[in-house]
Amino acid sequence: MISLVPGKSKLNLHASYAIFEEGEFADRNALLPKHFSKWVEFAKERKIGIDFNPTFFSHPMVKENLTLSSPDEAVRTFWVEHGKRCLEIAEYFANETGVPCVMNIWIPDGYKDIPADRLSPRARFKKSLDEILSVPYDKEKVFVTLESKVFGIGLESYTVGSAEFCMNYVAQKGITPLMDNGHYHPTEVVSDKISSMLLFNEKLALHITRGVRWDSDHVVLFDDETKEIAKEIVRANALDRVFIATDYFDASINRISAWVTGIRSVRKALLYALLEPNERMKKLQNEADFTSLMVIHEELKTMPFGDVWDEYLKRTNTPADYLTEVKEYEKEVLEQRK
Repeated sequence: MISLVPGKSKLNLHASYAIFEEGEFADRNALLPKHFSKWVEFAKERKIGIDFNPTFFSHPMVKENLTLSSPDEAVRTFWVEHGKRCLEIAEYFANETGVPCVMNIWIPDGYKDIPADRLSPRARFKKSLDEILSVPYDKEKVFVTLESKVFGIGLESYTVGSAEFCMNYVAQKGITPLMDNGHYHPTEVVSDKISSMLLFNEKLALHITRGVRWDSDHVVLFDDETKEIAKEIVRANALDRVFIATDYFDASINRISAWVTGIRSVRKALLYALLEPNERMKKLQNEADFTSLMVIHEELKTMPFGDVWDEYLKRTNTPADYLTEVKEYEKEVLEQRK
C-alpha cells in the first residue's frame, strides 16, 4: 500500500493491535512495549514512524458506554492504567524509530438520553487525564493529543469529551488539540477552525475523514472540505505545525483501494493548496480588491492541476494507475483468504 502513495508515510496503531507470542496475553491495563516489537520491526524495515492510540472501546470493561469518566472506580482505574501504559509504549515507538510519536486520546463516553448530571462525568474524565499525564514522558518525542466529539450512536444526548472540554483541557495542560472533521455539527467545518487553533497552540492535530450525515468515516475524497483544510494549513505556513492523519473505514469496498484513495486525496489537496498564489490573494484581500480576488478563485478551478499531480507521481516513482495493482492483489491474495 505504501508504494502506491507518493511521499512519506507513517503507521498509526491502536493498542488493540498488540501482537502476543503463542500462549501469551496481556489485558489493556497490562500492555508493554514488547507487545508491539513486531510493529517496530515493520516500521524500521520501511523507515517510517509510528503514531499510537489507546483503545478505549470494544472491551468488557467499557461499562454503560463509560471508560475514563465512569463512576465505577474499578472501571475508571482500569482505563487510567491503560492510558499510562500507552504513554510508555508511545515513547518506546519514538525511541526505536527516531520519529516523534503522536498519541491520541479519544473516549466513547456519553449518554443516549438526557443526563441528570453533566458535570460529574467531565470531572472524572479530567481527573483520569491528569492521572495518565502524571507519567513522565519526553515531550520532544511524544505529542499527546486530545480528540473531541459532538455525539455518537448510543450517546446522542451527551458526550463527555465535548469540544469545549477538550479545548480547555489542552490549553491548561499544554498538550495538543486534535480535531476530526466528522466530530462536529453538520453545519460546522474544521477548515474554518484551523486558523483560530493555530493562534493559541504550538501544534495542531487533524483527523481528516468524510462524514455523510454524521461521523460515518467514509473514504476521504478530493472534495471541497478536504481542499479547504489543506488551504488553511498552507496559507498559515503551518505544514510543520500540523499533524495530519486520515481516519476512515469502509468494509463495502477493497480496503487497500480505500486507504490509497483517501491518502492520495489528502496529498492532492495539499499540492493544490501549495500551487495557489496565496501571498497575492492575501494582498488583494487586505487592499479590499474583492473583485480581483473572486476572479482568481474562479480561474484556479480550471487550472491544469492534474498535470502537476501526474508529474509529482512520476518524480516519486508512484504509479498513476493503482487500481490495476489493487485488483490483482485482491484476486491473488485477498480472495484466497476466504
